[in-house]
Amino acid sequence: MKKSVDVEIAITHVLTRKKQTMVAALGVAIGVGIYLFMNSLSSGFTKFSRDEIFKNNAHIKIYQNDEISKPIIRRFSNGNTAVIVNPQITTLSKKIINPEKLLTLVKSQPFVTTAISQVSFDAFYNRGKAQLRGTGSGVNISDYNTMFNLEKYIVAGATSTLSNNKNGIIIGSGIAEKLSLGLNDNITVSSSYNIVKVLRIVGIFKTGNSLNDQQKCYVNLSTAQQFVKEGPSFVSTIFANTPDPEKSEIYAKKIQKLTSYTVEDWKTTNADVLSGDKTRSAMMRAISMSILLVAAFGIYNILSSTISQKINDIAILKATGFSGKDIIQIFVLEALIMGCIGTVMGLLLGGILIEIMSNIYMGGPVGYFPITFELDLFLNSLILGVFLTFCAGFFPALKASKVDPVAILRR
Repeated sequence: MKKSVDVEIAITHVLTRKKQTMVAALGVAIGVGIYLFMNSLSSGFTKFSRDEIFKNNAHIKIYQNDEISKPIIRRFSNGNTAVIVNPQITTLSKKIINPEKLLTLVKSQPFVTTAISQVSFDAFYNRGKAQLRGTGSGVNISDYNTMFNLEKYIVAGATSTLSNNKNGIIIGSGIAEKLSLGLNDNITVSSSYNIVKVLRIVGIFKTGNSLNDQQKCYVNLSTAQQFVKEGPSFVSTIFANTPDPEKSEIYAKKIQKLTSYTVEDWKTTNADVLSGDKTRSAMMRAISMSILLVAAFGIYNILSSTISQKINDIAILKATGFSGKDIIQIFVLEALIMGCIGTVMGLLLGGILIEIMSNIYMGGPVGYFPITFELDLFLNSLILGVFLTFCAGFFPALKASKVDPVAILRR
């Protein structure tokens, strides 16, 4: 019975002070809405950043790393002559020995979804006196397309054409524009090993990444092996994808146990990009949390003011049998009512902002603004909004519960 009376008193306080209730709820709504929007924005940019990385980077790569030459004599006594060698990168081949066996072994791992081999080479694109410098990749184009979905970025031709044309090449749109080349035109490509080939353009891609579009090309594995003067067994890199890229470090350590070659996960390769993402995310969360805390202090101030104004009413309630717990319950309920109203309004506000921004076309590789509805963020915003308003109401209520009715009524 007393509990229903506590609820009735709390609702009465909220309804009789509509202006203060709406001000408090509006403050929470703005705080929750901005918190939801900014965290959705941060999450959207992080996903966009990941997508950009994975356009041509696998979760894990295996390659022969550079080695530093070592002194001929490491230890010597007084009777020996010291032989000094200036440490520098050795000229050993980047070749992976028996790549087919290693590729099969990697593919057999339960945490590997797909794996491919690649031959990388420095490329020079020539047309008349014009020359561009770039990089080339020799791949099995069907396997490469499965891993990186290159077909998605093809603006002329098709990736499948490369499989049937040993003298074919797929180039970036930047190369095509600078050399005034189009589909089915011939392009002269030379490598740093002075191998020159005339290849037919069977595809043009545009990823939106200027570095790739202006420098990158794809050829068949056999063509790339000829560019670096190597045989048909030569492979410079093995790429592998996993079910969860966030666990790539764990999977990389497992693969490292299978081979002596360098195994590197994408987080290590792109440490600078990830550092920037973390900084941006932390900054946005700090700003949005600050706004939400300010809204919570608004409720705290309103309840503190209400308690000061109704100190005599509180004393009467305690004198008529209401306990300290009842007083806490009354004012906490007031805070939760205002907080819940504000939180729901905030979720609607955040949702509207997300919907508006998600329909703004940014152009270029970004496309539409990188922000989407995420259920987890909505739930986090809901829980955080209610929790902070509970805290904002609990401390003033605790103060009110300690009021001495005798001292108040004697005034």
